[in-house]
Formats: sequence, structure tokens, C-alpha cells
Amino acid sequence: MNNRYSRQELFAPIGIEGQKRIRAANIFILGAGALGSSSGEMLVRAGVKRVTIVDRDIIDWTNLHRQQLYTEQDVIDQLPKAVAAEKRLKSINGDVDVSGMVVDVTAENVLDLIEGHDVILDATDNIETRLLMNDAALKRSLPFFIGACVGSYGLTFPIGIKEEQPCLHCLLETLPPQSLTCDTVGVISPIVVTTAARQVADVLKYITGNEFMPKLESANLWTGERSSMNVESLKKDNCPSCSAESVYPYLSARESTRFAVLCGRDTVQLSWPPNRRVELKTFVNSVEPIVQKLIHNPHLAAFEFDSHRIVLFRDGRMLIHGTKDIAEARMIAAKLLG
Repeated sequence: MNNRYSRQELFAPIGIEGQKRIRAANIFILGAGALGSSSGEMLVRAGVKRVTIVDRDIIDWTNLHRQQLYTEQDVIDQLPKAVAAEKRLKSINGDVDVSGMVVDVTAENVLDLIEGHDVILDATDNIETRLLMNDAALKRSLPFFIGACVGSYGLTFPIGIKEEQPCLHCLLETLPPQSLTCDTVGVISPIVVTTAARQVADVLKYITGNEFMPKLESANLWTGERSSMNVESLKKDNCPSCSAESVYPYLSARESTRFAVLCGRDTVQLSWPPNRRVELKTFVNSVEPIVQKLIHNPHLAAFEFDSHRIVLFRDGRMLIHGTKDIAEARMIAAKLLG
């Protein structure tokens, strides 16, 4: 019988028993961009039971140099990342149950989204969503494997492995400034693959029951600098997310902002509550006479209007590119939706 995992089983720390644990693992990947693409592919090839990969965005030409699951045709078709990722990952390993979800992770839905998973892997591009997932993972007692990269620098840190370790909230003052993003200083693909590999290695250690010390690992592939820090001393006794008196502040923000400037991008995201969302087909029919370059599929409608590129998703979110001005975004949305 052909065993596609035979070389992995020959690796002593995993072995046959470890592979059985991998085959039983349910993984939630937060983001289907650069890190989500790389880690998703590695985990699917490793043979986990289930991968749920969520992302709110569509594939863009600027993604292709580092987001390895996607093709030029995906950009032309204006596919959401989660949809294209699901299709590609299923083609890599049909034994894995892969589900791609085009959704914005919020305080309102995050606990439902992670239900039934064993591990959460971070592949998002903004600190607000990481802090939200940090609280959700801690509340559900799930390990959360942090990963981030920008330029040629990347870092990883597993949260929730040992009780005495700090959480992301504890480490906020230690992490690099948020002004450094892929949209402001760029990113090279080698640091993406390196960072994702570290995350997945730690995930495999955890799944297979191998003991390991969670450390804050970082590397700059351009300069050759590397560091590995034991950060247990940075745990805060009064942390609102991981102390004995946890209140999970980011989960309490139920009335989340409906207008938000996306990190490092000339884009405003608008989100409407369920009772105010417009049906996608109805919207397309109503705006077709007044917009340009309209492309639509079951997941979204993309077009140009008032010199802005605009995308409306089926879940009720609208991205208005080419502005950071929320007031301007409100006016554009009003013209389109009333």
C-alpha cells in the first residue's frame, strides 16, 4: 500500500503514533495571505484531519510574489483568497477536509468560528485581529501560534502552551511598531516561508505530544540576525487577557467599529449589521448602470466608481480602495446604497 506519509513517519520524533495524532488534528488558520498560504500547504501535506482557513480579502497582483497558493488567473477572476485557497489545498491532499471561509473575524463571530478546532495558527496582517484571537484562544483554552513578518524580518511565538508564559496582550510593549507593514516597507518571500515553517514545526511538536519550550523567535534573513528569547518574565500578573481575573477585553467589544481604515493600506472597510445587508445580486443589478469595470461572482462584486476601486462581499463588507478618509468612504457608500 502506498503511504504518502512514510517519510514523515520515519522522522523519529513523529513516528507512526505521531502521524496518527496529526491525522486527527483540526487546524484553524487565521488569514489566507502569505503566512496562511505557506502554513496551510505544509499542514495539508502533513496530513492533518481538517483545515479551516478564513480571510476577508480578494487576491491582488501584489500578492503573487509571496502568496504561493495563488495564480494570475485567480487575480483575473477576482477570487477571494479563502475560496482559491480551499480549491488549491484540496487538490494537494484530498484526504484533508479543507474549508475556506470568506469572512471578517470579529468579536461577534470569533468564538463560533474556532469551535471544534484543536489549534489556531495566526496568519493575519493586523494587531487588532491578533489581540481578538488571543482572547478567544485563551477563553477556549486553545493554543495560538503567533507569526508575523515584514521586510526581511519575521517572528513567531506560541501562546497557551504553558500556564506560566505571557500572552500577546502581555507582550504588546515588546513587539515591533505597527507602522512597519508589508504595504509601507515591503516583504520578501524567503522570510514568509521561514516564518511559516517555524510556526508549523511548533504546531507539529504540539500535536504529536513532543515537549518544547515556547520562545519568542525572530530572524532577519537579510542581515543574518537571529534571536530566541524566553519571555516568561514578561507575563503580567494583572493582564486582562491571561491572569486569574481575565475579562478578555477584546471579546467584550461587541459593538465593533463599522468603519475602519485597513492597516498600512489606502483602504476603508465598511461593515453593516445583518439587518442592513444588501443581497449581492440585487446590488449588482442596481449599480450596473453607474459603475465601471464590473466583475461579479457568487462571493463578491468588484467595480470602479468615483475613481475608487470598490469590492462588496457577500457577507456585507465593502472595501473602498484609494482613500483613508472615513467621511469620504461614507459618502461613496451612501451614493451606492442610500
